[in-house]
Amino acid sequence: MMKNKKSLGQNWLKNRVILEEIADLAYYGVDPLMEDDYVGGDSDMVSKSENKGAGLCLEIGPGLGFLTSSLLKRFRKVIAVEFDAGLARKLPGSFPGKNLTVVNEDVLEYDFREIDEPFVIAGNIPYYITSPIIKKVLTLEKKPERVVLLMQKEVAERIVSSKETLLSLFVKNYAKASVGPVVPREEFTPPPKVDSQVVVMELYEESLVDKKVFDLIRKGFSAPRKKLAHNLAGLKPKTEIMSVLEECGISKEARPGDVELQKWAELYKVIK
Repeated sequence: MMKNKKSLGQNWLKNRVILEEIADLAYYGVDPLMEDDYVGGDSDMVSKSENKGAGLCLEIGPGLGFLTSSLLKRFRKVIAVEFDAGLARKLPGSFPGKNLTVVNEDVLEYDFREIDEPFVIAGNIPYYITSPIIKKVLTLEKKPERVVLLMQKEVAERIVSSKETLLSLFVKNYAKASVGPVVPREEFTPPPKVDSQVVVMELYEESLVDKKVFDLIRKGFSAPRKKLAHNLAGLKPKTEIMSVLEECGISKEARPGDVELQKWAELYKVIK
């Protein structure tokens, strides 16, 4: 077995039960009984095939192929994008006769326009590039049906929390997000320092708010711990900012994390 490279954030999950559950979430999506756990807007979702699963799955960071094995049981084809050249070279030999294409490339550089059919994205992603990966896959011109990622538990919780961050608002602008199983650190080889959790993102046809709203959100989060009125003070006189917040039903004492996505959209309309 090849040795893990710490510099690439390689922590391999080998628990077959959890791997099968992740593959099920990628293929079928979230069970309707779990839909109350979703966090997001009410926009129509990207259309699904009859069984809710696409025929193609793009896997991010397959490593030794533990999740790949589970995905190949469900999907007609798997494209595995692996940055590590050694792993990418060896992976096809582990699945002779299977419809597996391995691409030795950084997923942040991968051209998703090469995919010409409905697809989903799944993967156990390195902690250190979680945000860049999420931002790329949610803003693709050709949208995946869903994105199922195993990431640091703290980040997963932050994405679905009612206490907003720039990342949570970004995700909620493009997808309904729900959390799946928690994966204890002991289930990985080598064990990372923190636990992990699965996040399922079902993409909207269109983003909920305009990019210009996010320019305002970024301004509002320039100092996340300070009051929103303070962070927006440079846009208008303080008295006007206070009036605008009141008009939008936002407390004058509110901090950026207290404001949900649609309230930011209302704020933008009044303040622009």
